This record gives sequence, C-alpha cells and structure tokens, in this order.
Amino acid sequence: MISKSDQVFLGTGRRKTATARVRLFPGSGKVTVNDRDIATHLKVERFVKMATAPLTTVNLAGSFDVVVEVSGGGNVGQAGAICLGIARALQRSNAELRPALKKAGHMTRDGREKERKKSGQPGARKRFQFSKR
Repeated sequence: MISKSDQVFLGTGRRKTATARVRLFPGSGKVTVNDRDIATHLKVERFVKMATAPLTTVNLAGSFDVVVEVSGGGNVGQAGAICLGIARALQRSNAELRPALKKAGHMTRDGREKERKKSGQPGARKRFQFSKR
C-alpha cells in the first residue's frame, strides 16, 4: 500500500480516553480508520466532518491519504482525537500550515477528562440527600 519512496507524516491525537495514531501520505484523499472507511467507522456525518476538518481548513482534502488507528473512547472522543492527529501530521508535512490550523483551533488538545467518582457518594459531584432529622 505504501511504497518506501512516499514520505509518510505521523501525528498522534488524544481526546477524553481516545487515542488516534495518524499516518498521512500523498494520495487521492481517502481516509481510512481501523481498516474501514471513516464514514462507516464514525457513522454520523457531523463526526466525520469534525475529524477531517484540518484537511478542509488548509484545502488539502484531496491531496493526502490518511490511515488512522484509533482506540478507546466513543464517537465524539475518537473524532476529536483523529482531528488533532491529522492537524499534527499536516504540520509535520508543511510547517507553514501551522498558523491556519492554530487559528481554526485544530492544534489545541482538549484536556477535559471525566472526573472520578468519589467514595461514599453516588457520582463525581452528586451527593446523597441531606436529612437534618
């Protein structure tokens, strides 16, 4: 699939508990996630657009093939991880793309994680009902 003469650009993206390893190489614009088409993997059009947003931001959607291995999390987390991984790989391919990607917000890692459940309570923030008597 990938010949040794092609130049491959790597990027890692993370969001919530999802991790995406992205390989970007010159091609026709095909995006593959876990050996499946991105539309069949993410299923929702909004998530597909979110994941491929860095390519459309810099107008390179048809000039790179993207191969992604993603694990963990759900659809939203995986889409965000793929987005960050593609943006980082694009920056490695051409450093001049960084300002456009940064302005669009694709280079920032979303650090929001799920808060842990506290012991003796039903959830992370929820408390049992207080009874004065």
